[in-house]
Formats: sequence, C-alpha cells, structure tokens
Amino acid sequence: RVVQTSSKSYIKCFSSSSIASEKYDVAVVGGGPGGYVAAIKAGQLGLKTVCIESRGSLGGTCLNVGCIPSKALLHSTHLFEHASKDFSHHGINIGSVSVDLKKMMDNKGKAVKGLTGGIEMLLKKNKVDYVKGFGKLSGANSISVDLNAGGNQTIEAKNIILAVGSEVTPLPTCVVDNSKHRIVDSTGALDLPAVPKKMVVVGG
Repeated sequence: RVVQTSSKSYIKCFSSSSIASEKYDVAVVGGGPGGYVAAIKAGQLGLKTVCIESRGSLGGTCLNVGCIPSKALLHSTHLFEHASKDFSHHGINIGSVSVDLKKMMDNKGKAVKGLTGGIEMLLKKNKVDYVKGFGKLSGANSISVDLNAGGNQTIEAKNIILAVGSEVTPLPTCVVDNSKHRIVDSTGALDLPAVPKKMVVVGG
C-alpha cells in the first residue's frame, strides 16, 4: 500500500508483490552525484520527479564507499600519526598511543550517514519521490523496479535519465571476495575488521 502525505510525497509500505504504476515527468535511475542533482533540479523546475536508487542510501560511490569515507579514515589516521610521531617534538608527552579501529569505523559511518541523510532531505524539500530498488528499463517510457523491501513497482515517465554509475571490474585470476577480507576492492578496503600487517595494491 502507498500512504500519501500532505506534501504529495509517498511513504511506501509494501504488503504485496506488485505496486501500482506511478506516472512522472522525469524519472532518474541512480542516486549518485549525477542522479540526485538532476532529480533535485527537475523538482525545482516544477516537474513531477522520482529518483530510483538500489543501494538504499543516496550519494553514490563517492559518498557511501568512496571519497567521503576514505577521507574520514585518512583524517583519523593522520591524527594518529601526529600523536605518535610529532607531539613530542612540540613538548607534548602523551605516552603510548593505540588505534581503536571499531571507533574509527563508527566515526566514518556517522560522517557518511549524516551526508546521505542530508541528500534525502533535499529530495523531500524539492518534492522528489525516492524509490529504493533496482530499476531496469522495461519500455521507452517505463521502468521496472525490484524493490529493496520486496515486490516490484512499475514507474512511467515522459523523460528518463540514466545515471547508474559504474562498478569495479574483477580480475579473472583474482576474484574479489569482500566478505573474506583477503582479496578486496576499494569498497571492501574501507570495511576491513583489522589493520593488515601487509597489503598489495593493484592499480593507482
């Protein structure tokens, strides 16, 4: 079922496997820097707009598993290095310094969550509907969405913008398996449970 709020945005409560189709002026597939900016601009121009994103959080690779979390971790490690190596040169003695990786990762997560939540608020502010699911073109003006919460929704739009981003290309002889934390891509590297004693980086 779909609950309509006074601002004409929709809260989707999925109790069946299929949702009635919605018609829009603009449908944007992808909620990264290209997609959400296009959706917000379309909303500002008065067009009925929907943004479809499968990740479950907006901002794309950069915000979720790229630039922002990388910089958050780099900032934390720079502080650790300063405390370990440089403070004593300035007459600051603090004794032994250690890394609490869990807290460091939690801090990274808070930074990401705050920024992605901010984008979601911008969509609401500009009356852009947000559908969490994997969108596929099913016609010249239609998109079939496999919803993250289960079921399927058909979205019809006069105009469709594809801003789907990219994925890491796997090496055929070196299969990435982030769950095992041994051979990882850039996403897995940001979620390691411990600091590796040794690491080989392929690509620069």
